[in-house]
Amino acid sequence: MNWNNIIQGGIYLVVLVLLVKPLGTYMARIYEGKPTGLNIWLGPIERLTYRLSGINPEISMPWKTYAVAVMIFNIIGIVVVYIIQRLQMHLPLNPMSMPPVTPDLAFNTAVSFATNTNWQSYGGETTLSYFTQMLTLTVQNFVSAATGMAVLVAVIRGFIQKQTETIGNFWVDLVRSTLYILLPLAIIFSIVLVSQGAVQTFAPSVKAALIETTKDVTGKVMSEQMIALGPAASQIAIKQLGTNGGGFFNVNSAHPFENPTPLSNFLEVLAILLIAAALCYTFGYMVKDKRQGWAILAAMLIIFIPCLWLCTHVEQQGNPLLSKLGIDQRSSAMQPGGNMEGKESRFGIANSALWATATTAASNGSVNSMHDSYMPLGGLIPMWLMQLGEVIFGGVGSGLYGMIAFIIVAVFISGLMIGRTPEYLGKKIEAYEMKMASLMILIPPMIVLIGTAVSVIVPAAKSSILNPGPHGFSEVLYAFSSAGNNNGSAFAGLTTNTLFYNIAQGLAMFFARYWLIIPALAIAGSLSRKKIVPVSQGTLPTHTPLFIVFLVMVILIVGALTFIPALALGPIAEHLMLTSL
Repeated sequence: MNWNNIIQGGIYLVVLVLLVKPLGTYMARIYEGKPTGLNIWLGPIERLTYRLSGINPEISMPWKTYAVAVMIFNIIGIVVVYIIQRLQMHLPLNPMSMPPVTPDLAFNTAVSFATNTNWQSYGGETTLSYFTQMLTLTVQNFVSAATGMAVLVAVIRGFIQKQTETIGNFWVDLVRSTLYILLPLAIIFSIVLVSQGAVQTFAPSVKAALIETTKDVTGKVMSEQMIALGPAASQIAIKQLGTNGGGFFNVNSAHPFENPTPLSNFLEVLAILLIAAALCYTFGYMVKDKRQGWAILAAMLIIFIPCLWLCTHVEQQGNPLLSKLGIDQRSSAMQPGGNMEGKESRFGIANSALWATATTAASNGSVNSMHDSYMPLGGLIPMWLMQLGEVIFGGVGSGLYGMIAFIIVAVFISGLMIGRTPEYLGKKIEAYEMKMASLMILIPPMIVLIGTAVSVIVPAAKSSILNPGPHGFSEVLYAFSSAGNNNGSAFAGLTTNTLFYNIAQGLAMFFARYWLIIPALAIAGSLSRKKIVPVSQGTLPTHTPLFIVFLVMVILIVGALTFIPALALGPIAEHLMLTSL
């Protein structure tokens, strides 16, 4: 580590925390139906949306009805995205005459964007038309993020309501999340990105003459380069804000047209955690105890900051094999030092490691460097953050309701330790809530480990592994950690655009998203029916440093016990092999 790394990471964290309260307060007022200043302009649009859709915003739904609405809406989204990909050659805004996407890849992509995963087994500029990118992927970036936020608000209502069968109206929560939060932020952010040089055009790709001719893989002489363009800025803004992560271009935010300047890089990585962090304050505001929101944010930062430090430190140390050869890897005025393989020189170690840590902590999955080129322990950090269940910030909405599942477990265990019925925010935590929370915690590891195990056995999957030994295993483990926790980033080096991986990962993404949403809504429905228990001397405070540390330990123990054996076969084994040579 050096002072440059510390200062850049410190500035980022300070700015993030300073934005938590104002944005968190704004979002809480939106969900409570209070005026915010935008109601004058957007209120008529909201009411018109309800009338055109036949929605009665006054109707509140039981949790099962809410869950059915979530599933129907998202399944329709999957079908629409699939159909448009298959028919894109007949649709407008296809200046490069992109052919239809193959059935298995179209299925994978449709599920990926509907589930807020945004895993991409394709290159955007060589596979999808402008129409497909805009009407399917960008739209899903909005509504998949809004779905997670809506489910979180339903869970919050479970704590603040008493003895009622309903948890709110999904359609109202969806519309408000999109119209008042995601859309205004995305419009402002898009304009800023365009001002920095991000492209936003319907013009086709252009050809540029090469200074020096070269040959392609077939030996053909090439004298021109194709430079891809498109309406990228509008997609980049919402992919960052909504923790979506799917890039308009194949190399994502390492591309100069997606991420042109140091300022755009800072704002894009800030956007990754912005809404997820602010929702912690929204939670505290809505439950009428802001200390609870700050406690959750503190628990997230207690895990996030050491992970950021370790990833940056390992990458700054460089490759020990190069050090043995006498190569100077120290940072100086003449060089950044460290392991710069797979990283943009304009971003360096600090901004690359910060992005890698933030994007995997937040279920975003966008990248500005190649995670596959990180040192073994440097690559372990992003992988492990995903394996914790994407609760260290996590996806917008989904990260916090995932964290609430861990809180329920922590409260239940602590209640057993002191011999009292566990309570959280005045609601008794009983067997039903524990069962649902256990499902939310156990389903993602089950998907990840089963998917990885099958992929290293089945010949059709093994043929996609291009690197032998522990690193090849790490690539498979990373791929299913990403799909099984709805992240979307990849280690690369693994050919995933195959029938096996497109179907297997599509199913993994689907179940990892909706098998967690349904138990979360079941918890909301159960808590909403309960009466609020007054605080007594025996009530365990859940905003104190003691409980924060206890919660962190529960998260770490569950993550460690679940994945340490698999990590030992991948990045840990690779690190030991590297240092023993």
